[in-house]
Amino acid sequence: MGRGKIEIKKIENPTNRQVTYSKRRTGIMKKAKELTVLCDAEVSLIMFSSTGKFSEYCSPLSDTKTIFDRYQQVSGINLWSAQYEKMQNTLNHLREINQNLRREIRQRMGEDLDSLGIHELRGLEQNLDEALKVVRHRKYHVITTQTDTYKKKMHLKSALDHLLK
Repeated sequence: MGRGKIEIKKIENPTNRQVTYSKRRTGIMKKAKELTVLCDAEVSLIMFSSTGKFSEYCSPLSDTKTIFDRYQQVSGINLWSAQYEKMQNTLNHLREINQNLRREIRQRMGEDLDSLGIHELRGLEQNLDEALKVVRHRKYHVITTQTDTYKKKMHLKSALDHLLK
């Protein structure tokens, strides 16, 4: 006696949905293995659950990348071109940022100033003045902190000497 047909729709109860996914995942993995053994087929199966858990099966004498490459050849679809193009765009963007930062460093070192106009030179001068103020502020803060520390040490030493006399 067979089972009754079920309506194929999303299972609303999360617990029941997870149990069903787990059982059916096991069943489809078993079928993929059987297909590999019985028919000498190359099979690659990749699944992600609704919680993001990853499951895969690949035929023993193959790997997923080889199967993807064959799929690309047969279908004429390049699965990696969009990702490659995105990576190239990111690389070009990072190169541009790197070049700009290197140029800015050279300009702050007093090199490569010939291409700058009067406004850029004034901006560079202002940036250097601001950086100089920050460095001086830090320097004076460090000196003040050290001076205060030495004053406290001297005060403690004199108080200790006074107690020992």
